[in-house]
Amino acid sequence: MPTPPPTLDVPEAFSERLKTATWNHHAAAEHHGFTKALLEGELSLDGYTAMVAQHHFAYVALERVGRVLAHDPIAGRFHHPELERVPALEADLEHLLGPDWSEQVAPSPATRTYVARIEQMADHPEGFVAHHYTRYMGDVSGGQFIRRVAIKTYGFTNGAGADFYDFGSLGSLPRFRAGYRERLNSLPLNEDTADLLIQEARLAYQLNTEVLADLGRHHC
Repeated sequence: MPTPPPTLDVPEAFSERLKTATWNHHAAAEHHGFTKALLEGELSLDGYTAMVAQHHFAYVALERVGRVLAHDPIAGRFHHPELERVPALEADLEHLLGPDWSEQVAPSPATRTYVARIEQMADHPEGFVAHHYTRYMGDVSGGQFIRRVAIKTYGFTNGAGADFYDFGSLGSLPRFRAGYRERLNSLPLNEDTADLLIQEARLAYQLNTEVLADLGRHHC
């Protein structure tokens, strides 16, 4: 029987490396008790509203840093104004809490820590990409299921209250995700900066899980 030809070692795409390296952290957030209650339609409307409020503080910071880094050769590749979530979050909060919503919400201690770390990324473009990846790719993917559950659970009419998860402006979401992975793969990273980005993505997941844990203590 002839010997099969040797298998060539094909370098792993960075997007796959990043996904593999953060999978356990992603799963921890996805399977958190608060998240499970949300996905199973068992979370109170107050709990959902509290989550939306904490998202708002995180995205205000993330999108502000994104604009600062819009022309950076690394972070700027991920600057997409059509992705921005703050206007949708504000619309959701007005629907949920009324026009004076901003007077009714405040960042939790865990969210303040998360926001502070995001703000530090203005000086670390690779780190900003890590935070951008952990938030937006999750929202574009799993967020679509959350939107359907929220509309059904809370009886939102025409999606109002779950606009945060509406990415209709992106067109084809599978095409967008594929393009996002290509941008990750084309980043001019050496081994050190690649490792830094991966470590920051792990930290981003951890910080987000701590926000969920805080929400769970108050709403589950």
